[in-house]
Amino acid sequence: MSEEPAATGRSADAAPGRGATPWQVWLVRVLAVAGLGVVAWACATAWGAVVHGHPAYAVLLGVTAVGSAVVLWRSRRPTRPRSRAQGVLRVLAAVAAVAWLAAVAWLRPFVAVEPALDATESDDVVTATQTPTRIELAPTGEPSGTAVFFQPGAKVEARAYAAVLRPLAEAGHTVVIAQQPLGIGFLATGAFDGARDAHPEAERWVLGGHSLGGVVASTQADAADEDEVAPAAGLLLYASYPAGDVSTSLTAAVESVSGSQDGLSTPEAIEASRADLPPGAGFTVVDGAVHAFFGDYGVQPGDGTPTISHDDAREQIAAASVAFVDRVG
Repeated sequence: MSEEPAATGRSADAAPGRGATPWQVWLVRVLAVAGLGVVAWACATAWGAVVHGHPAYAVLLGVTAVGSAVVLWRSRRPTRPRSRAQGVLRVLAAVAAVAWLAAVAWLRPFVAVEPALDATESDDVVTATQTPTRIELAPTGEPSGTAVFFQPGAKVEARAYAAVLRPLAEAGHTVVIAQQPLGIGFLATGAFDGARDAHPEAERWVLGGHSLGGVVASTQADAADEDEVAPAAGLLLYASYPAGDVSTSLTAAVESVSGSQDGLSTPEAIEASRADLPPGAGFTVVDGAVHAFFGDYGVQPGDGTPTISHDDAREQIAAASVAFVDRVG
């Protein structure tokens, strides 16, 4: 009588699994180390923005650091046999990890530099306060009925606009600068409502923004220009223009301030935006200014070459802004 084959605990039709190959193990380790490196690089080069900005990016760095450390630790353990499907999932996970790290690196903010940092300090004329969601520059005296809400450019730390906007507070207007999650204006579309709730004394608002922030501000102004309480009475664009045509829907006054040497929001693009803005929109061109001169955050890739000093450009931008907001008020 023949013997029955010994039970193996696995179906005869099941494909044998296998653990990760050496190159897969090393790929995981390289990605984990790269994750820790990206976090270290972002903290070393943008620490001020990480600490003082919206907490979303700090949380993103924390998640990346913890996840990378856990993956690196687990990669030291022997891998159990896995199916072909699990191997495919490993490859997809590696691709997702690369995309995640690329996004974390790309989202590293432009860090505010002087004189913007000094402009966030209080004195006998302006009271400066900061929360995780906004920076406020308020006149120490009785504020005017016109307040300013400002959206920073993409990935630019909010403090970078304090120096160019502080003259508005010195002129009696409360200024609120949004701290955008991950430095993206479209993630802070509700910030204007928060500013209005925090300042019920404001009778009207001028919405402003730089670059992508101006695009968001245009949308917000168009939506709030006919509100019965604290409406958007003005739109102040810094090197920016609306995403679409608001020439017939926007009733708020408009002032576009741009630079003649801007390599990102080019003079041609600003000129073309006239058709998308109301007929009465004002246009101020700061001769020799570039895109990064509308804040204080260093050089921006792709920008033009300035032919005037940053201090001179900032003074002209601030003067045009004060004149516009005073006129709206």
